[in-house]
Amino acid sequence: MIALLQRVSEASVLVNENSPSTPGKGEITGQIGAGILALVAIEKGDTTAQADRLLQRILAYRIFADENDRMNLNLLQVNGELLLVSQFTLAADTNSGNRPSFAPAADPPEGRRLFDYLLESARQQLGKVATGRFGAMMQVSLINDGPVTFHLRVPPS
Repeated sequence: MIALLQRVSEASVLVNENSPSTPGKGEITGQIGAGILALVAIEKGDTTAQADRLLQRILAYRIFADENDRMNLNLLQVNGELLLVSQFTLAADTNSGNRPSFAPAADPPEGRRLFDYLLESARQQLGKVATGRFGAMMQVSLINDGPVTFHLRVPPS
């Protein structure tokens, strides 16, 4: 399971189900203020235990400044918000050739099941959680604060 975390001052997701060729038109399904935008990829063989561990890491990852301007505070300590967006392309195999292989990504039904599990767990623990729409064409807008971006991978146990 993979997550790309971006510390943001704001972020939103616009879903355009009907026509990907008309950017900027659609429905905003998720929007947050200061917090974390997490792009999440579910890989074949991932489990709910990995989703639990990934969420624990997202919530506890110390990427917010303390009074000394050091990254010592986590999302919970700053009362931040979380925007979770499914992004299977993060699971791509890019080791050879000029076209990515998406073979490592979980099949859509399993990916949706685990992403929904992660989303529900996040809402129970944090409350302030927004999302896009699984499998939809989405446009993600953000103001990356820093910029601060981290790649997290939770391997199978």
